[in-house]
Amino acid sequence: LGVEGAKAFSAMLLENTTIVSLQLSGNEFDDHAAKYLADAITANSKVEILDLSYNMFGDKAGEVLGTAIAENIGLKELKISWNHFHSQGAAALAKGLGANIFLKVLDVSFNGFGNSGAAALGEALKTNNVLEELNVSNNRISVEGALHVAAGLKENKTLKRLNMTRNPMQSEGCCGVLKALQANSGTGLEILDLPDIPVNKELTELCDAVKILFPNLLLRRGENTKLQMKSPWKVELRTQPKVVGNSQNAV
Repeated sequence: LGVEGAKAFSAMLLENTTIVSLQLSGNEFDDHAAKYLADAITANSKVEILDLSYNMFGDKAGEVLGTAIAENIGLKELKISWNHFHSQGAAALAKGLGANIFLKVLDVSFNGFGNSGAAALGEALKTNNVLEELNVSNNRISVEGALHVAAGLKENKTLKRLNMTRNPMQSEGCCGVLKALQANSGTGLEILDLPDIPVNKELTELCDAVKILFPNLLLRRGENTKLQMKSPWKVELRTQPKVVGNSQNAV
């Protein structure tokens, strides 16, 4: 659909009062398209589920969409995976999350949030008391970023599912997340997916301790997440949308 398509959809959403679920993935929306979509996200309060994954959004898009998310009062689920959000844009998106009091599911997997984006997510988790599911898999989050997310988890009471797989967190980052859970007796976490990394003694002991402390918590590592078929953000195994034939007859 590109920029012109985004402009047309934005104009429609400014008036439409019936659509509650909108799937716009794989449309080559870029930073220019984001400006139009942000206007619609800000003004429309009827759309509850929005999928903007597999597009070409960059940091500028992250800034305008982050502001729109902060002001939106209708969205409950946002999928914006497989884009090009890095440090600055990722941080702006995360700040928008912190200000939103309606969003329950957020999938930002397969971007490039890095440690600065993870830091903003951690701050958002400290104050957000609505979000229930967060997928940050494959976002180049290292030990430093993992510890920022952990700081948010230490104070968060509402998050139920967190996917952090495919990040270079190392054992130190994983331990930081588990220690944060230990320190948060009021955590609502039910499913935690961590990267599949070599397990050392400290990580093994922490896993065992957390399982004893929270017997209902499902703690998984690496590719085990693909077995959770009912999850709203089950792991995507493809690298790009499958196209059969030419672009006009895409399936």
